[in-house]
Amino acid sequence: MTDTTDTVGVAGERICSIIERVERIEEEIKDLMETKKEIFAEAKGEGLDVKVLKEILKLRKQDKDERDEQESLLEVYLRAMDAPSPVAQAA
Repeated sequence: MTDTTDTVGVAGERICSIIERVERIEEEIKDLMETKKEIFAEAKGEGLDVKVLKEILKLRKQDKDERDEQESLLEVYLRAMDAPSPVAQAA
């Protein structure tokens, strides 16, 4: 038997394998996040608005119906903010 087993019957080698895989993935994510940061810095250096680029990325992740609904709500809310309030009209 090659797996070492502790007192509760858990295979120590299997736990180590899982932990090491997760650690590798975390390192890859860290590297990818750094690359993403560099890409945004490059875009900013070319005069692009990074905030707008991030908003585009967010919108592209949504399906068309979800995006349309959000845009409609945004429009309704903005109009509601510009409309005079009923309390102000009564005064």
